[in-house]
Amino acid sequence: MENLIPIFIGYDYRERAATNVLIDSLYQNSNNPLSIIPLVTNQLRKAGIYYRSKDPRQSTEFSFTRFLVPYLMGFKGWAIFMDCDMLCRGDIGDLWNLRDDKYSLMCVKHKHIPSEKKKFQGELQTAYPRKNWSSMILFNSEKCDALSINYVNQASGLDLHRFNWLENDREIGEIPSKWNYLVDVQSERESNNAMMLHWTLGGPWFNEQRESGGELAREWFDMRKKTIELWD
Repeated sequence: MENLIPIFIGYDYRERAATNVLIDSLYQNSNNPLSIIPLVTNQLRKAGIYYRSKDPRQSTEFSFTRFLVPYLMGFKGWAIFMDCDMLCRGDIGDLWNLRDDKYSLMCVKHKHIPSEKKKFQGELQTAYPRKNWSSMILFNSEKCDALSINYVNQASGLDLHRFNWLENDREIGEIPSKWNYLVDVQSERESNNAMMLHWTLGGPWFNEQRESGGELAREWFDMRKKTIELWD
């Protein structure tokens, strides 16, 4: 289907509620048909696609599986990857329309240097150049053939997340920051026009972080309520 948008979502069993609400927010705001695929680590392991050992510095199940998206696309066409700890406020088709074939990938180029040592669930906060760039990626799969199964399973986390597998930085296109607004990191003023909210430090689906983002947390709960009502 020509206007179908393929979306892959990083999946972590601790954030199932976040994943469900994100998926519904994508569907409810989209004017295009969507193909949404959660990247469930156990399924990828059983398929023999993902076999690397857990890195002590990885804070989620999908820290590395995101880089399998071009392979799962058969190295053809574009696809969107996003972390599960997000909430979509607008039509994802507007992001999709920004893709540019001269790039291998596109992302929001954050300048995020975390000051905290821990984030959600006591997970270690790791600081590195291009922090959060990989949390939302538009992959041009044909130009990401360096991401073979072997490479994704063997490369260092820093090489993967800093996009060191690309030949040069000119292959990285930039998308507007409104498509990856970092809650409790960026200014509240910037949240007004944000199309994608991202609770990178942990979100209201965790009992101890129910107020994360203040009014934005209440917005997440409102969407969760709508999601539950649709299921009923």
